[in-house]
Amino acid sequence: MTRRIALTGGIACGKSLVARFLNEFGLATIDADDVVHRLVPAEERRRLAKVVFADAAARRALEARLHPLVKAEIAAFLERHRGQTVALAIIPLLFEAHWDAEYDIICCVRSARETQIARMVETRGYTRDEAEARLAAQLPVEEKAARSHYVIDNDGNVEELKEKVKKLADWLKESAAIGGSR
Repeated sequence: MTRRIALTGGIACGKSLVARFLNEFGLATIDADDVVHRLVPAEERRRLAKVVFADAAARRALEARLHPLVKAEIAAFLERHRGQTVALAIIPLLFEAHWDAEYDIICCVRSARETQIARMVETRGYTRDEAEARLAAQLPVEEKAARSHYVIDNDGNVEELKEKVKKLADWLKESAAIGGSR
């Protein structure tokens, strides 16, 4: 069986940009957030966000409905790519959903908390309070990094990040070549 690889990290740490670079370097990716976006229309996501980031019980109930659907789509993607190439599942809530045991290699994108907040405010239009609420709904990125096999720090510029992702892509390709089975 081909190694199962996941990429996780905190909100606004740059997982999507890392995924884009991984694709440029020949690795296939599926993003759990993209799966959710296909399942839940944008207007409904905005409405739900106001509820779930203020109510942990509501968030758990929504996750109980969505996570099995997301997990199934990721599993199908990884099965389609088995043995063909290095394929990664980008799963922001990997540890929170307790899916980490299902992956052989876990990579994490990490940024400083203030960097995350600034990015959410600047690029997503959140208020500081909204950004803080989203951070509070996830494990701290430092804990995710400590539980991962490979960590990319992303507090610099895009060129620095791309170079770090190139090293990750090379490492993953080498890891797959020398240890392709579980």
